Amino acid sequence: MTIFKKLTAVAALLALTLSLTACGVDASSSATPARDKTYKIGIIQLVENGAFEDMKKGFKAEMEKEYGAGKVEFVEKSAQGDASNMNTIAQEMAGGGYDLVATIATPASQAFVNQKSDTPQVFIAVSQPVKAGLLSDMKKPDKNATGTQNPIPVEGIFNLAKELKPDIKTVGILYSANEVNSNATAKDAKAQLEKMGLKAVERTVSNSSEVKQTADSLAAETDAIFVPNDSLIQDAIALVVDAANAHKIPILGSSKVMVDGGALLSVAIDDVDTGAQSARLAIEVLNGKAVADVPAIAINGDMVDVNMAAAEKLGITIPQAIQDKAHSVVK
Repeated sequence: MTIFKKLTAVAALLALTLSLTACGVDASSSATPARDKTYKIGIIQLVENGAFEDMKKGFKAEMEKEYGAGKVEFVEKSAQGDASNMNTIAQEMAGGGYDLVATIATPASQAFVNQKSDTPQVFIAVSQPVKAGLLSDMKKPDKNATGTQNPIPVEGIFNLAKELKPDIKTVGILYSANEVNSNATAKDAKAQLEKMGLKAVERTVSNSSEVKQTADSLAAETDAIFVPNDSLIQDAIALVVDAANAHKIPILGSSKVMVDGGALLSVAIDDVDTGAQSARLAIEVLNGKAVADVPAIAINGDMVDVNMAAAEKLGITIPQAIQDKAHSVVK
């Protein structure tokens, strides 16, 4: 090659480098987000309830904050409580065409991860992600799925319940037999009640048609009913409230939406913030990190919510100190 040709080649390379620099391109980083790209994000949930909607709200707001409202297309699907419909939705989204799929709570998350899709998954508010089969290690996701865990603070829930109603001796635990998350939480709840010297009475349902009768039966033989993080029961919380009110016993919830629906109290996560924290994990993936390099995170639930109307019906006084520290006081 002649000296002239060498100089020409060097000049061309220099011009290309300057051009890339002027355009803001960092050739050394593959994790820089493509700001001119529109991301297509799938969102799957088993049912539509207040807690899930708040999680979705937090997730979407954080994504749009990062990329801009016009740069994220959300495709939202609810199975309307039908497991078969859930699997159909998961299969459709797993087939491709999505940059990432977010799944809210355990049933939706299991349905999608079981598809073994190449599409990255971020799960939102799964209390037992390892037991649910979403990953083998929270620190090292190995199934193309990472996300947020929301362990239910059963000790805090029962301590608050005893403070408000010291004569509680027997606590019913009502949950779906088909949900791994609520089964695990029920086991933790039973262990905590035994530790506190209280009796636990467990009842399970297989579908929504069994909730009313089972709740009525459980309310008749207990001093309070604890409802874990269970999509099926949470969606039918009004039936549980009716049964509890008929027997003048409180419902101890595991999410704010249950308190909004008539439960006496809950100690739980902030649903909107949980959605936002889940979105930050999704952003890491979309910006170039491998899912395996984005550890799942646990979100501690310490947000207290109380229902004054429920307390009044039960003749329970909620001290001002508890009201003052509560995240919300439902009138």
